[in-house]
Amino acid sequence: MTEFSFSCLGVRADAYAAGPTLVFRLRITASPGTRVHALALRCQIRIEPARRGYDDEEAAALGDLFGERSRWGSSLNPVQFAQVSVMVPGFTGEIETDLAVPCTYDTDIAASRYFRALTGGDVPLLLLFSGTAFTGAAGFHVEPVPWDKEISHRMPVKTWREMIDQHFPGCGWIRLPGDAMDALLAYRSRHALPSWQAVVERLLDEAGEGAR
Repeated sequence: MTEFSFSCLGVRADAYAAGPTLVFRLRITASPGTRVHALALRCQIRIEPARRGYDDEEAAALGDLFGERSRWGSSLNPVQFAQVSVMVPGFTGEIETDLAVPCTYDTDIAASRYFRALTGGDVPLLLLFSGTAFTGAAGFHVEPVPWDKEISHRMPVKTWREMIDQHFPGCGWIRLPGDAMDALLAYRSRHALPSWQAVVERLLDEAGEGAR
């Protein structure tokens, strides 16, 4: 069976993607002399929050995900980030390839809330690989990529922020159910408010939670 190994050379924001996208640069190495005709690769990416520290501001922002610091010994569990696939072209020895990961700024998603809460440093990630390899010097052999293939990588928080700023500069957004949206639309209409920002600011002022 062909032995595969993986490494992550870095990650960047895709400046030309239609939506927020991170691109991981992978190096894949196969057993010496093995001809790989193609590799159907799957990658699951997890955030491992226990592998970094957090200042007080970050800890407060992460409260809805992990609770109070006193609970973090049991609540700071891995967070699912993405599951993507890529078809790697043929190679012998090793190859470098890009793994594109579409992202969302939807703060209902745990990974997005986690990224938004961080003020700096790195995001500890675990990349887990599986898939199917088509190998052989003459003809094709079909081999699995073992499930135990995994690597750790630390992605700079600034890379995430750069990606988000390309698509939502200085902004954020929330998703609401239809009945709540209808109520907000009616409120905006009744008060002749010019924008959604004005709606939110007025509601916060009425609740005594406006800017201080």
